[in-house]
Amino acid sequence: MNTTADFPGAKSIAASISANAARLSDALDHHMRNSFQPESRKILRKFHPSEVSELTGISMSNLRTRHQEGDFPDVETDSRGRRLYSAEEIDQIRQVMARTGRNGDAYLPGRRHGDALQIISIVNFKGGSSKTTTAIHLAQRYALRGYRVLAVDMDPQASLTTMFGYRPEIEFAESGTVYDALKYEDPVPLSQVVRKTYFHNLDLAPAGLLLSEYETETAYALQHKVDPPFTQRLAIALDEIESNYDLVIIDCPPQLGFTTMTALLASTGLLITVVPSMLDVASMAQFLEMAGETVRTLEEATGPIDWSFLKYLVARFEPTDVPQSQMAGFLRSILLDQVLNTPMLKSTAISDAGMTQQTIYELEPSQVVKKTLDRILESVNGVADEFERTIQQSWGRKVE
Repeated sequence: MNTTADFPGAKSIAASISANAARLSDALDHHMRNSFQPESRKILRKFHPSEVSELTGISMSNLRTRHQEGDFPDVETDSRGRRLYSAEEIDQIRQVMARTGRNGDAYLPGRRHGDALQIISIVNFKGGSSKTTTAIHLAQRYALRGYRVLAVDMDPQASLTTMFGYRPEIEFAESGTVYDALKYEDPVPLSQVVRKTYFHNLDLAPAGLLLSEYETETAYALQHKVDPPFTQRLAIALDEIESNYDLVIIDCPPQLGFTTMTALLASTGLLITVVPSMLDVASMAQFLEMAGETVRTLEEATGPIDWSFLKYLVARFEPTDVPQSQMAGFLRSILLDQVLNTPMLKSTAISDAGMTQQTIYELEPSQVVKKTLDRILESVNGVADEFERTIQQSWGRKVE
């Protein structure tokens, strides 16, 4: 049997790894503190009238008129006299329009009486497929559109949690994550885990490394028939707070383990991201085959699993890349209308924003070349709006 004594460098390598981890952690902490100064937490920028018009469907002229008539709340103005709106003020305007505008229901797109909570898992078997990017942009877009959204981070790497300005390895090293609500010994109500964020209408159930314990604990629980089983744990946890939200967006880990299956079995719909390359499509095919076999096995034990929809999103798409365009066309020829028509483009605006844990919705428009920002906004908004129609249809609403 080999021991560390057989490998003289083993201890020094381990020490080096630990030292590197500590140095990186300190550097990241310094970077994030600088990025978010003078606030210790992230804050959301204010939005220009053109953005408010796009988000709400209120024309620019009507926006001005309703302000002049005193229907809308007073808002901050910049040095040029242009109005600037907080997300909360956009929501107040939406509420006014719902009461006084024609077709008022259109300004409140969330759940109505009898509508089920929509729980959407963003999944892929392969890392680097834009799952987290998709999850956070959809969550933020829908919050700005007037939905009450809960983002659930089910990935122990906690990238989604980090995007909200947290340091999971420090702030959630011992508790405070979704794991606390899922664990088999002394779980806590999910409401004790959920955190309000700097983004109006958007809450977060964070993740951290402790969530990786769920895999081994679930294997033990299955052997010892611990109830409730993993197939029900997230669904039961969400039941406690379901009336608080219209949508739940779940960022799943990039493997088909118990954590991912727990999310899938709580979901009402799935969105699978895929990069249009041969390797990524082959990986997705393997994921789908394994997922199909696993779900069939679970259905034999628990009964039918009924998702309202299953959609595919072509992600990190480069329109000028001929092989990518061919592969995207191939996917659509096989999966037909299950593939969203709008792809998520690969963009320097998204990657550059991610350097400071921001999304394109958080960036000040002046920070990015207008043409670049317009291009990626058209893509991301297009994806979100097309997928929103799927959500609305699941509530039985007519969609144009």
